[in-house]
Amino acid sequence: MTQWYFHAPGQADRVGPFDEEAARRFAQANPRALAWCQGMTGWTPVSEIVALQQASTATAVPPPMPAAATASTGSRADRIDFRIVGHEMQFVEIELDPGEGAVAEAGALMFKDASVQMDTVFGGGARGGQGNGFMDKVMAAGKRVLTGESLFATVYTQTGQGRGKVAFAAPYPGTVLAMKLDQHGGRLICQKDSFLAGARGVQIGVQFQRKIMTGLFGGEGFIMQKLEGDGWVFIHAGGCVVERELAAGERLDVDTGCIVAYHPTVDMDVRRVKGIRSVLFGGEGVFLATLTGPGKVWLQSLPFSRLAGRMWMAAPQGGGKSRGESSLLG
Repeated sequence: MTQWYFHAPGQADRVGPFDEEAARRFAQANPRALAWCQGMTGWTPVSEIVALQQASTATAVPPPMPAAATASTGSRADRIDFRIVGHEMQFVEIELDPGEGAVAEAGALMFKDASVQMDTVFGGGARGGQGNGFMDKVMAAGKRVLTGESLFATVYTQTGQGRGKVAFAAPYPGTVLAMKLDQHGGRLICQKDSFLAGARGVQIGVQFQRKIMTGLFGGEGFIMQKLEGDGWVFIHAGGCVVERELAAGERLDVDTGCIVAYHPTVDMDVRRVKGIRSVLFGGEGVFLATLTGPGKVWLQSLPFSRLAGRMWMAAPQGGGKSRGESSLLG
């Protein structure tokens, strides 16, 4: 009997196993989920699996059909499996089939199997024939520096038999978001230095803010990260993350440091806080970011700048005291 596993949006771990009938019911209730069963080469959207769209008995489920649907997608990025572990300090563990690879930021590695080969490359670590020329590598490296990343990226490739594991840890307390780019139109706009890791083949580029006011007071400056492709990417955000879907024309006012990512269809701008008392004593600064739909946005509860500011104020060189909070002197 075929056993199905699912990865639903917003869930870190896979769900299953399910038999054919239960798998169809789960697919109907979660049309954006990814599915996998024995014989398939990787996780596939349920909308592309004919076997899960049929409404009747198991006799109508031919085993080769899911594999054919996977082969027809023409994916450029490697199809990787993963799980996100932990709560406050999360890390992502990626499973690589022979020949598959993942790209990550320098210094993000937590552990890897001995069969996983690590290669540090200049630029973004594009696969295949993309960006193999010297000038292409220089341009890719320049884009990475502009978005707050290192000149170098590290590519991890499974060179042994069977599957190999490699894990990447978040740099500070927060949440690791798993995003499948082809489920978001093939492109996401993210805050600088938020990219943690991704499937080999994902492109990391630059998104320039066209509006001067947004670039000066939008919290992230004129330059943000642009992630393109069709594979998995893992984005790190501070604290917990909330996802909002904005209708056309719907506006959301956000603290400038709390924006993690948004769809390219979302318009980002800034507006001045009204009222002199709000500006002087509100603690939120002079400007708020405005996000106008349609599209999805992801917001973080603890920007790193806010965390670093509190730590600096508590440190002796920032004006804080070295005595304990419960001491007699307060």
